[in-house]
Formats: sequence, C-alpha cells, structure tokens
Amino acid sequence: MDLGLKDRVYVVTGASRGLGLAAARSLVADGAKVVLAARDEQRVTEAAAGLGPNALGVAADNADPQSAERLVATARRHFGGFDGVLISVGGPPPGFAADNTDAQWQAAFEAVFLGAVRLARTAAAELGEGGVIGFVLSGSVHEPIPGLTISNGLRPGLAGFAKSLSVELGPRGIRVVGLLPARVDTDRVRELDALSGDAEGARAANEARIPLRRYGTPEEFGRTAAFLLSPAASYLTGVMLPVDGGARHGF
Repeated sequence: MDLGLKDRVYVVTGASRGLGLAAARSLVADGAKVVLAARDEQRVTEAAAGLGPNALGVAADNADPQSAERLVATARRHFGGFDGVLISVGGPPPGFAADNTDAQWQAAFEAVFLGAVRLARTAAAELGEGGVIGFVLSGSVHEPIPGLTISNGLRPGLAGFAKSLSVELGPRGIRVVGLLPARVDTDRVRELDALSGDAEGARAANEARIPLRRYGTPEEFGRTAAFLLSPAASYLTGVMLPVDGGARHGF
C-alpha cells in the first residue's frame, strides 16, 4: 500500500529513541523526510545519521518556548517544506500522588503539556490543507495507570486539547490525531517494570492482561504512526487510537 509519504516533510520530537525514533524510522522508510528533535544533541544526531540523508537531527527541548518555531523553520530550510508534526516527549517521573513534588509537576507540565500545546499551535499556523498534527499520548487517557500519577493528570488533558484542535482545524483540511500506546517494549516501559523490584514478573503479569499476550514492538507502533500521519489516513481526524494489543477493555 502506498501511504503517499514520498517527499513529505515531518518534525518528530522525542525522536532520539523509543516511540519517537520508531515513528521517524517508519516515516523515512516510506519516503518521507524527517527532522528528529530531542534534548540530547549527540544522541539525536546519531539517530538521524542512522536513518540516512532524509533525516536531520536537531537538539531541542519541548519546554523551551523557542523550540517550536525553530523546528518548523529548520524543516522548511533543510527539506523545503513542512507537512506535519508528531509530538512525543519522554514520560514524566513515576510516583503516587503523595510522592510527586510541585517541582516535578511543574517541569512535567512545561515539557509534556505546555510544550506540546505550543508546538501544535505553531504547526497549525504553518500547515496548509493536508497537514497533520499527531500526539503520542498514553493509554492513561482512558484509564489511569497506577504509579504514574503525573502522566495520568496530563495526558487526558492533552487528548482534550487535541480533540478541540481537530474541530478548529478541520475546516482548513488539517487533521489532528492521537496515539495511545500501552505496553510497548521500550526503555521507558522496561524501566517502569523494573520499579516493581521484579521486572520479569511485572512483564509477565502485564502480558497476561493483554489479549495478544505480549508487549508491542517499537516497529509496530512506528508503522501505525506513519499510517496515521500519511495521506492514506486522510479522513481520520480527532481520533485517539489505542496501540495496545487490545489492552483497553472499552470500545
């Protein structure tokens, strides 16, 4: 199936590893050109180099108010266009309500929430018909995850923002979509499993609750993201798509 991605230009944040990198890899594999952004300059530069000439690594922090305009400008300058953005950011610190400090909440809000809103708003002003804004969120949009209180507080709000944005931008032919990963086999998820003190046991218990009885792979997530961002998904907007092996119990 031709996704129509050839020579389209995207910005992907949080792209030095994990889900962001997986999405960037799938986009490039289908012919897109991608600006990969992450805070660690060496890591994001190396990640982009591994994807070839149609990828460029840029050090940028979603919490920095200047990052959004700089990333869009870089895409236009280096690749000659801008067709969409996938906003991904590392998960906020784990912890229960009594554990997380005001400082942790504030830092997470700046990076996870406000940084995403700012980038989406900037992209919306720059995109034309056929453009797309994607958010990497979490299964916590629908159901809180024990021990991830900050994420549980911020991700549903971003989903609400994304839905509102889809209504506002729809008349301009710009789509807004969200991806809700659950247990995908990334460094972040392995770290969360290890917090239990028995990483293998935690993984086995989680897999037992997933209908497909396994964790997803980054590649499976990446292919899903590439489709949602592509012209092949041109009539999908305002959707929050679980990428979870069936873990969500509701429709």
